[in-house]
Amino acid sequence: MQDLKTPCYVIDEDKLEKNLQILRGVMDRTGCKILLAQKAFSNYGVYPLVAKYLAGATASGLFEARLCKEEMPRNMENHIFSPAFREEDFQEICLICDHIVFNSMKQLEKFGERAKMARMQVGLRINPEKSTQEGHAIYDPCAPGSRLGTTLAEFEAGFLANPKLLELLDGLHFHTLCEQDSDALEETWKVFQEKFGKYLKDMKWVNFGGGHHITREDYDIARLEKVIAQARETYGLMVYLEPGEAIALNAGSLFTTVLEVQEKHLYGDGKDPAGSMDILILDTSAACHMPDVIEMPYRPPLKNSGEEGEKNHTYRLGGPTCLSGDVIGVYSFDEEVKEGDVLEFQDMAIYSMVKNNTFNGMPLPSIYRKKGEKITLWKEFSYEDFKCRL
Repeated sequence: MQDLKTPCYVIDEDKLEKNLQILRGVMDRTGCKILLAQKAFSNYGVYPLVAKYLAGATASGLFEARLCKEEMPRNMENHIFSPAFREEDFQEICLICDHIVFNSMKQLEKFGERAKMARMQVGLRINPEKSTQEGHAIYDPCAPGSRLGTTLAEFEAGFLANPKLLELLDGLHFHTLCEQDSDALEETWKVFQEKFGKYLKDMKWVNFGGGHHITREDYDIARLEKVIAQARETYGLMVYLEPGEAIALNAGSLFTTVLEVQEKHLYGDGKDPAGSMDILILDTSAACHMPDVIEMPYRPPLKNSGEEGEKNHTYRLGGPTCLSGDVIGVYSFDEEVKEGDVLEFQDMAIYSMVKNNTFNGMPLPSIYRKKGEKITLWKEFSYEDFKCRL
């Protein structure tokens, strides 16, 4: 790993396959279908591996849907959801997608009949108005004033105004979780049934959305399977799940080199620990290469490191951009870190690669694939990748 040209992402296919095996086990035991949420992980080079285990993929727009159509085998399902679809995209969506989920009654009324004529399965995203989030309002689709999903009041008012809309629906969809266990799903499912259960008898399927941390070590899979079984046995529904993180959880790393050690302790007076803390300037950027660090925010796991003050040497880690807040976090190490050392940020397969950017003209990290002990360069980027976006 020390010989890799940094910054770079490394996708560990063995860990990815282990996650896929866990998800396949849920499918086999319950009869549900699990889809790859491409918004979290779109590395199509490993789509043939994903296709061995899952039922298909879900898209948040035309380009992701096109990627699934082009890179997944023909027998894989291609689902799409958007808060609002563009008229100029809709014809192609009808040609390449199997399932479409609308966000509102207005969207269902505008596009629903055309979708049915194209032989797509048609769904509606529901807002069950049941928040289970703690501390991450930005990721809570059930927050007050949410633009995502149709509430019960909106649902019933829409069908009262146009009863034929109900005939267009094959399924209902809700996505309310973010990195959560199955107890949150169970809570949401209970409320969903109380509000929409009387409509489920007319449906073919229900989609539990994403946010299920199924491949996390302490995730309660038995409870998840209980909820799936209840939906199938009570209503006769096919159950879909569309996790993103669970598929590539802990299956990738971001390697970075220390460019400079700023020895702030030489000048600090000791009264302000922050002002006296040494800083590592890396060749990777939180703002560019792991933007969730700033957006969420969170402190990404770093191999062989500890919390501030836990180990002998503590540093603040930052990127090389002009953004003052391009700070990854504070970490401690057993040994003194030197310029030229290579560090490994873990759990970087999800969201980082689909969200990265070239702010400040920062180069995009190369992408490698690791299988066993063999590491293969999958893709590298150049100045042209920066220039062509502008």
